[in-house]
Amino acid sequence: MKTKRILAFLLVLGVLLSLGGCAGGGTTPAPTEAPAPAPTEPPAPTEAPAPAEEPAPAPEEPAEAPEPGKPDTVEFTDDTGRTLTLPRVITKIAVSGPLSQIVVFALAPEMLAAVANEWDPGAEEYFDPVYFNLPVLGQLYGGKGELNLEELLAAGPQLVLDVGEAKPSAAEDLDALTQQTGIPFIHVHADTESMGETYRKLGTLLGLEERAEVLADYCEETYARALEIMDRVGEGRKSILYLLGDKGLNVIARGSYHGEILELVGENLAVVDNPSGKGTGNETDMEQLLLWDPEFIIFSYDSVGAQVADDPLWQQLTAIREGNWAVAPYGPYNWMGFPPSVQRYPGILWLLQTLYPEQADYDLYSEVNRFFDLFYHCTLTPEQYAKIVG
Repeated sequence: MKTKRILAFLLVLGVLLSLGGCAGGGTTPAPTEAPAPAPTEPPAPTEAPAPAEEPAPAPEEPAEAPEPGKPDTVEFTDDTGRTLTLPRVITKIAVSGPLSQIVVFALAPEMLAAVANEWDPGAEEYFDPVYFNLPVLGQLYGGKGELNLEELLAAGPQLVLDVGEAKPSAAEDLDALTQQTGIPFIHVHADTESMGETYRKLGTLLGLEERAEVLADYCEETYARALEIMDRVGEGRKSILYLLGDKGLNVIARGSYHGEILELVGENLAVVDNPSGKGTGNETDMEQLLLWDPEFIIFSYDSVGAQVADDPLWQQLTAIREGNWAVAPYGPYNWMGFPPSVQRYPGILWLLQTLYPEQADYDLYSEVNRFFDLFYHCTLTPEQYAKIVG
């Protein structure tokens, strides 16, 4: 009996000692595998991974991949009436000339595989330098250099955009180039009044509908504002001439593509038999200028505007004698045209305020800065603005 009590006591004592070692803070036996220190990145789990705080997004399809269930190509009818087969997803494009270049740069600068012309030197102050390293192909119509097909093929665009006024031979020219290079050449019509629709068409073509709509709205709002101001001006519409050339004796004629904004905001007196389709305009002489004798004269930035105030010959013109003349803004392109592209929209706003300051009472700097933001992808400082319009 005594032996049984001793054995029971020893058993209870062993249990108590065992419990004291877990709860009383004694040394915990090392586990068979020591826990790893907290890593800076979670280790790969051996079983199903624990969910992250925010689920990782599914990987995106490559930009080149068409949507599932849709064909790789689409049909597109351009503004010459030609129907072409194009890739559904466009990522690399080229342009046919400087007008197209400025229009397309506003919408899709990241898609430009090459440019038609070197950027105006003044653009370096405003544009991202990356665009100055693109291959230069030359232009399809006009200019100093022809389109270099070898450079075009090396650049590898999926299509070439020709934007503006179609030449009489445009359909045949673009068909021939498409067949020769295997790259679709597309013409999209553009003029000052319809530029909004031009951007919408380009947006659909390039898959940039939302971005195109913003640019389209700007063009249409500016044009509508001009019409509204001119409606208030009524019979006070001024007679004007736009003169260019080293002697100031070239004129942009009424009815020409380059003369659109002159006819929008005034009465262009330069009526000639064959309006030139070139940005250099029609040649004339001082005798004809005196016969026209406009109320207001605009000079191209590189013409004789700085000299006329003290020139007796020019003083014969009423506008010069009375100080009713101005030099068109330039930066980074001529706001009156040449090329006659989208930079003519700030040109419209400048012309309206120059000719009709009482009716066009908006803050021109704010309006122009908005244009630079939307179309040139940069901010225009007050100092840059002052230099341009000075």
